[in-house]
Amino acid sequence: MNAHRFKSTLNNTLRSNTGSVYLVWILVLCCGGALTGLSGRSFFTEGNITDLLTSTTVLGLVVVGQTLVILLGSLDLSVPFVLSLSSVLAAGVMAGRSENFTAGIVTAILVSLAIGLVNGLLVGLVKINGFIATLGTGLVVSGYLFTNYRGSTGKASPELAAIGSASWGVVPWTTVAMVLCLVATALFLNRTRTGLHIYAVGGDPAVTRMSGIRESLPAIVAHSLSGLFAGLAGLVIVARLGVGSPEVGTQGGYDLLSIAAVVVGGAVLAGGKGSIWGSLGGILIFATIDSLLGIMEVNPYLKEVVRGLIIIIAVAVYAKRNQLKRSARFDSLRTKSTSSMKEGSIR
Repeated sequence: MNAHRFKSTLNNTLRSNTGSVYLVWILVLCCGGALTGLSGRSFFTEGNITDLLTSTTVLGLVVVGQTLVILLGSLDLSVPFVLSLSSVLAAGVMAGRSENFTAGIVTAILVSLAIGLVNGLLVGLVKINGFIATLGTGLVVSGYLFTNYRGSTGKASPELAAIGSASWGVVPWTTVAMVLCLVATALFLNRTRTGLHIYAVGGDPAVTRMSGIRESLPAIVAHSLSGLFAGLAGLVIVARLGVGSPEVGTQGGYDLLSIAAVVVGGAVLAGGKGSIWGSLGGILIFATIDSLLGIMEVNPYLKEVVRGLIIIIAVAVYAKRNQLKRSARFDSLRTKSTSSMKEGSIR
């Protein structure tokens, strides 16, 4: 009985979007190992694994927040600017001094959370489209950044720099922190009323209103958390680089790349469908492919081509799968309808 239950669970997982994402990631890992082996290099070295995990950390934190707003049926285009602002504020306040460690972190987190709250109020209360609202706040932050900062600024405190370089074996501490954020957010989405309301609002706003659920609170919470996680990603940047930069967010393309990772992870941009763990699979796919192309010394611009192809293929596969599911349901309903009509005619 247990074996049968395990087999059934495994089959359901593989058939789900999340299971398919991780299956693709495993295939990418195998292909990466084979390609690097044929070229006389090794993909699974300690240094490369550490670099792979490190590269997933910043994007992973941004993706956590982006997943929340996409589940809501919204978008957050301000994340790269919030990330950059967090980095320059933290590094500027710390100025390389241990006594400013706490002040730098608190300043970056509070400002990032405040920007996310503004986005949430614009979307949830003012009812501005999330794309427009977050684009507007992002442009405001961008204007502030490039007016007041030129190049690298500030310096990380020794404590933050130590956190950025610390690791357990091949696993950086910052990656562990990112995974804890993933777990906490997954629990929030599935075990709290507000988390379930985020799914409900994204799934069908009209039904949500008829059910008596307030749409404003989920929007405010989701966008506020998105700003918070973008701020944490900025702190990780400072911990790794030792300085803040007004361009680090836009150079990394974290707005579009985070949306792509969520979509590849099985989420629907219309909202209501997706998961944190699916988004993690999307992050791992992109990070693994980037690492592979880096080892193979492929033209960096080819990464954008590969990312684009991945997004197109993933969305096409999900759309085809959903179409087949709808067809199967329609066929079963048509069969039942036909059988009931035959029974009626016999009677």
